[in-house]
Amino acid sequence: MADATHATAVIVEIKRQERPDQPARWETFEVACRPGMNVIALLMEIRRRPVTRDGRETTPVAWEMACLEEVCGACTMLINGRVRQACSAIVDRLEKPIRLEPLTKFPLVRDLVVDRSVMFEQLKRIKAWIPIDGTYDLGPGPRMNEADRQVAYELSKCFTCGSCLEACPQYNPLTQFIGATNLSWVDFYGFHPTGAMNQHERLDAVMGPGGVQTCGNAQNCVQVCPKGIPLTNAIYRVKRAALRRAFQRWSES
Repeated sequence: MADATHATAVIVEIKRQERPDQPARWETFEVACRPGMNVIALLMEIRRRPVTRDGRETTPVAWEMACLEEVCGACTMLINGRVRQACSAIVDRLEKPIRLEPLTKFPLVRDLVVDRSVMFEQLKRIKAWIPIDGTYDLGPGPRMNEADRQVAYELSKCFTCGSCLEACPQYNPLTQFIGATNLSWVDFYGFHPTGAMNQHERLDAVMGPGGVQTCGNAQNCVQVCPKGIPLTNAIYRVKRAALRRAFQRWSES
């Protein structure tokens, strides 16, 4: 066990890239780590003194962070090849040397920063909201039964970090797969009595190209979800609902 009064030298390898049109490179740093430090604290130490292990001065590493409590997803990156949040990755528990890379399924901005705005565009595609125009009194709203509430609560833990998309082999430019996170939101709104009123619109949105039928059931999404959301169960329910919706559309045509 590490001595709490002394720092331990840790080697950190970071994949860096100034701009998307410039070549990537690896830089190695040696950082004095205290017991209990997370990867965010590690990066802050490097930013405080941006000098590589061989003594060469470099630019400060760019990354994103916000809540530091694993509820915003801003610091999601590849740590030792596995997608996870840097704020909850404790240095003492990681294999050394530590390798940090940006997510690969999103456009690179710089170093460990990527552009994940595509996820929010996909939330628009599936209409991940309950329409309220404010012109009438909604009252207290319908009550949910306890069984549905428990399932919906688990689904509501998603904070759109993108981990499930990074790990999914089907999520790539060729398939245009919408991904597990968006399918779980479709499932979530279907559980609420008010949300279910517009569920046919959400199902229509995931029945086209890149929709729910594109899921290959690799189940990587469940393995990497930081909140342990039962994503494959949600996808299964959406597949069944989409099939019923397809029969409904066929019978009405």
